[in-house]
Order: sequence, then C-alpha cells, then structure tokens
Amino acid sequence: MIKSLVTGGAGFIGSHVAKHCLAMGHEVVVLDDLSGGFEDQVPEGALFVQGSITDQKLISALFEEYKFDYVYHLAAYAAEGLSHFIRRFNYNNNLIGSVNLINEAVKHKVKCFVFTSSIAVYGQGQLPMREDMVPQPEDPYGVAKYAVELDLKAAHEMFGLNYVIFRPHNVYGENQNIGDKYRNVIGIFMNQIMQRKPLTIFGDGTQTRAFSYIDDVALPISMSVNKEKAYNEIFNIGADQPYSVNELAQVIGDNFGVQPEINHLRARNEVQHAYSDHQKAHTIFGLEDSVLLSEGIRKMAVWAKQVGARASSEFSNIEITEKLPQGWEVKQKEVVK
Repeated sequence: MIKSLVTGGAGFIGSHVAKHCLAMGHEVVVLDDLSGGFEDQVPEGALFVQGSITDQKLISALFEEYKFDYVYHLAAYAAEGLSHFIRRFNYNNNLIGSVNLINEAVKHKVKCFVFTSSIAVYGQGQLPMREDMVPQPEDPYGVAKYAVELDLKAAHEMFGLNYVIFRPHNVYGENQNIGDKYRNVIGIFMNQIMQRKPLTIFGDGTQTRAFSYIDDVALPISMSVNKEKAYNEIFNIGADQPYSVNELAQVIGDNFGVQPEINHLRARNEVQHAYSDHQKAHTIFGLEDSVLLSEGIRKMAVWAKQVGARASSEFSNIEITEKLPQGWEVKQKEVVK
C-alpha cells in the first residue's frame, strides 16, 4: 500500500488533494493544525492527525511510524498581503515548518516530495509568468516559498530527494475558508454578500488575477507522483484568463442574485497584474482547458449557500502595525511585543 502524508489536508486545497490520493488507492495521513482548516473537511478514509509542521518531534514520529512513500506539502499560512506584518510567524510556519518535513523526507528516503509554492515568487512585472523566469518575490510570503523551492533543489542535489513544485494562483472553490478576511477574495466577497455587507475592494478594483477553480489545481498536484517527467521540475498551474477584481465582484453578485454594493478601501501594496503561462503543465499532465470563471463561481456559490456565512476571525499575532491596510487594524493589546 502506498502511504502518503498530506499536510494541510483539512484545509482548502489539501482536502481536495487528499481526496484524489485516496481515489488513487493511497493510504493517506492528514496533518493539520486547524488554524485555517476544518476537521469535517478531511475526506473519509484518511487518518487525521491534529498538529503543526513546526512541531519537529511530531513530524519525526509520524515519518518513523508510517514510512511515507510520498509527501504532499500544502500546509502554509497563505496570506501574501498580511505577510509583511507577520514576518516571524510567516517564516516559522512557511519556511522552518517546511524544512522539518524536508529533513525527515531525506532521512526516510521519501520517493517524491510535492510542494505547493505560489506565483508570489515571481514578483511584479513578469507577465505572463513562466517557469524559466528568475523569481523576484516582493513580500515575505513569496520569499519563504522561494526559499523552500531552493532548499528542495539543494536536497535533491545533495541527497537525491525527488520533488515536484507547483506554483498555483488565486485558487477558489468548495472547502475554502470564507471566514478569513485576509486572503481569498472570492470567499471574502461571498461571505460579505451573505452577511448583507458591501464588498470591500482595495484601490479601484482594476487589478487583475487569473482566478483558478480548485479542480484545475488539486488534480495535477495529486497525480504528479505518477509522472516521472514531472520529477524535479516546477509547474505553474491554474486558469489562463485574467479578470479584474471589479469584474469578479459582478460575477459573484450575479450568482447571489444581487447588485453588489462596493466599498473601495485605500489601495494596498500588492502586485497589480498577475497571470501565468501553463504550457509546461499542459504538456506534462495533458490538462484540458481550465474551468471558466462563471462555472467555477456557480459551483462555489452553491456550496457557500449551503455552508452559510462565517464570522471573520481576527489574526491575533500582528507583529508590525505600521502601514496596515485599511480594515486590518488591530487592538493594541493584540500586538505581539
């Protein structure tokens, strides 16, 4: 029996990857600290372990007990904009936690380490983003992701650890945490509509993203271990067609039968336009055309209506309060000293 570890498997992308791994006949262990995921999203048939990738002793014990063939590493705090203000938290979770997994993967001769990176590694002005470009990340989240990519390359060259790196972007769909106000604009918009609140848009809403439905991302991630040509390669995955945030707001409003009220907040420091080239992934994985935004939003809206609105949680470990984007202000007592 093939044994796979899926970190972040109670979260959004991870729960879908775990489901696909089970369908491929893998014995799946899900590790998640439930900071952004939900236990009821762990697919039936997977063994759930609640814990953090920053817990080195726990990670070592899991590898020793289960002798994993494959590692799918999706656990991360994926908030690019917020990462400027939670630098220590960002690097502990997204970099040091990843290194804990890589160390054990090397020690236990894991056959392949699948890592979910991000197009945040590219930075500004490289369009369309291609895998042969030199990354120039502009936020701590992208810096951490790129550092893990480099560490995997070094681990392969030194110890022979095979890896596959994916750079998805702006993923949305069922199981997304719509109660997180710091990330995932589609979930934020749906949650605001269901609470009869105006949609909050940073700046004028002309910034563009190629919003990617979950099926276009989770399937190639899960099947990558079966594609030897994918080993030790990097792939952009996701939708091809970019849309402005203003256009997105209208599509979501249409699916909820409302004309959304827009509240434009002060522009924040972010990449204005982001979309990537996916020819390499299409060649290796034989992917069909990506799900249209209108169809993906329709599917997610049906799910969101069933789940209902969720209270937006405050991130309580803000380390730097200077220049926090509008709406992200925190009470003084919540500031980490």
